[in-house]
Amino acid sequence: MRGLALLFCVIAGSAAAQQPAPPLPESARAESVPLYAAPTPAQARYMQGLRTAGRGIAQLKDGVNRVTMSGRDSLRLRQAGRRLGGLCGAARGFMVTGRGRMQATAYQDSTALRARRLAAQVDTLIRFTPTCEAGAVKQPDSTVARLLYDLRAYEAALRDFRTAIGLPNKPGPVKVSQ
Repeated sequence: MRGLALLFCVIAGSAAAQQPAPPLPESARAESVPLYAAPTPAQARYMQGLRTAGRGIAQLKDGVNRVTMSGRDSLRLRQAGRRLGGLCGAARGFMVTGRGRMQATAYQDSTALRARRLAAQVDTLIRFTPTCEAGAVKQPDSTVARLLYDLRAYEAALRDFRTAIGLPNKPGPVKVSQ
């Protein structure tokens, strides 16, 4: 049965591949089609740093979700607070490593301004992580509230930066289940 389904897929795929592509309209000339500009080495380094810092941000979001999912159960809230404290420490390492590669001078004009703003938001999260480590165990709710505020500011800066460099934005702000 699987072999028959595979045969149908191959036949349908080859039939679709044999259809000619429709011709381009006269208005779409080669000069009007924008070419993708390859990033400079400095821009590639910035994006690599952003990717590394993003791993730390994802850990922070995971910790926030754990605390919000624990509800009002004191035992689960305490365990989630401890986990958030540990995740804040681990996230700090990723964010510091990534932030070291994020030099806003890699970009020009308004894009550089947005890159600087994004780097500043990462710096804000890095500065908050020691407080997060200590406060998450004692007061997880207030720590999560402050962390959510900073994460939303980071998400807004990231959305502006991605728009400025022409990348599609990922849907939605920080997702926290209630």
